[in-house]
Amino acid sequence: MAFRLFVPILAGATLRERMIACLGAVVAIALTGVVSGLAMGKGEYVAMLVAPVGASAVLLFAVPSSPLAQPWSIIGGNTISALVGVTVARFVHDPVIASGLAVALAIAAMSFTRSLHPPGGAAALTGVIGGPAVAAAGFLFPFVPVALNSILLVALGFLFHKLSRRNYPHVHVPAASGHGTADRPPAERVGFRPEDVDAALSALDETFDIDREDLERLLRQVELQAMVRSQRTLLCRDIMSRDVISVPETATVDDARKQLIDHNIRTLPVVDADGQLTGAVGLRELTRATDTVKGVMSRAGTASPDTPAMSLLPVLTDGRSHAVVIVDSERHILGLITQTDMLAAAARVRPVGTPFAEAAE
Repeated sequence: MAFRLFVPILAGATLRERMIACLGAVVAIALTGVVSGLAMGKGEYVAMLVAPVGASAVLLFAVPSSPLAQPWSIIGGNTISALVGVTVARFVHDPVIASGLAVALAIAAMSFTRSLHPPGGAAALTGVIGGPAVAAAGFLFPFVPVALNSILLVALGFLFHKLSRRNYPHVHVPAASGHGTADRPPAERVGFRPEDVDAALSALDETFDIDREDLERLLRQVELQAMVRSQRTLLCRDIMSRDVISVPETATVDDARKQLIDHNIRTLPVVDADGQLTGAVGLRELTRATDTVKGVMSRAGTASPDTPAMSLLPVLTDGRSHAVVIVDSERHILGLITQTDMLAAAARVRPVGTPFAEAAE
């Protein structure tokens, strides 16, 4: 059997992601301990780090998109749970009963405060059986070192993820219609609806470690990939326009506007002196005051001739893009696919293996 170290046990996990997580944990835990030690000083009963922070680091760096790994979950979950544990220990002197009660009440407290965080159970347990250091700290323990450790860990995690270009805190940005209206984007008006996701979750009667909006986004991507796979034989080269109107970067705004109107098009690719694509302009961009199109052009959506045509749907239905430029490896323009081209192609495609008569019905 092939060597399979770091086999993903979570959806989307890769060896590279795990290596980044390991590096982040090394840096963050070490610096958290150093800064906490400097802030708290040293002594026989001074704990620079609490064990639950190690578990928090696993979530923060290995699954930063998890709802359980967000800043409030880490800081609030650990602090609130530690406070619950210390409080229970103060009033319940049997360690066995106190341990169970502390963890149970911590789960309840985290649930009500929307700060559910698995290491919080360990923080609550530490508040009960943490030993002399915790007993000496008393009600200060949930704040120093638990809250201090948690805040430092989140701050370092935030910095690390930004430097490694990962999305943290994980914020879901709802797709907009692109026209300033309340309508959902075109791609989300077909297929399943948000209430279908809610009904499915209710029917399964389970709790999943994924944000509900992320789940919907994932399912829509699955729909897209399934459609691309079923129509994989329809490539961009099959439907693209080949006689593409473009303008140089040095063209004036008036010249570009005239080209758009004369040819009745909405997107005009912009090329440099070597004929390589550098951007695109439309009437929206040309409303800005400038001398040449180089100063107002926007980033152009691109694809290769061998790209499955249906994979361009997300770009062409985002409410902003009207065309995708087909380029070669050196960004020379080979063709153009507009929303009209895609609509015409979609009207003629049929599921693989479906007779034309059945598709027509």
